[in-house]
Amino acid sequence: MLLQPRKFKYKKLRKGKLKKFIYNSKLNFGLIGLKTTESGFITSKQIESARQAISRKIKKKGGKIWIKIFPKTPITKKPNEVRMGKGKGNLSHWAAKVRGGSIVFEIGGVNKNVAIKAFRTGGAKLPIKTKIFD
Repeated sequence: MLLQPRKFKYKKLRKGKLKKFIYNSKLNFGLIGLKTTESGFITSKQIESARQAISRKIKKKGGKIWIKIFPKTPITKKPNEVRMGKGKGNLSHWAAKVRGGSIVFEIGGVNKNVAIKAFRTGGAKLPIKTKIFD
């Protein structure tokens, strides 16, 4: 199941710029987290594939995963071989703006070594550099 907002006021929005301050940089629920080291966009498909990879690694151990980001920015794309102009393209997918230093995933109730292995496989699915934070 891909993440996307249920209701939204405007279908097409500007992506905007990522500000330099850091927020969401503390662990709230779990004992260990996956932290970004650079800023960028993460699509809902990438979040879902990372979540599946992490949950496969901790499935037998019985831990819990928290996703700390939500894709609420609509990304539009025009079709191939279309001339310039004629308005903005149709909605293609949803993405989350992630600043450097913010925590993306948290794990609790699992051994630390298992969590580190799970975050290594989950971090490989994301397009930005990450590190494990505890």
